[in-house]
Amino acid sequence: MKKAATSKKSRTDWKRVDALKDKDIDVSEIPEVSPEMFARAIVRRGLKPVTRKAQLTLRVDNDVLEWFRKQGQGYQTKINSLLRAYMEAHKA
Repeated sequence: MKKAATSKKSRTDWKRVDALKDKDIDVSEIPEVSPEMFARAIVRRGLKPVTRKAQLTLRVDNDVLEWFRKQGQGYQTKINSLLRAYMEAHKA
């Protein structure tokens, strides 16, 4: 059995959230949904599935890795995007 992660405990007061009524929720900052927003929406049904990623061990210079990590969450996705762009640019 897997241990529950204890370092990422929620600090949300869920009892207070559950007790909220719809009329008590402030939605003034949420923009109205327009027909244009629906037109730009992406529905994945029927499209080919997103390709799975492979896990690997890759050696890179420490300063390069630290720079990407400082970019914040999603740094691995950014590295993948850069590698894909390079691959696409160099396809025969």
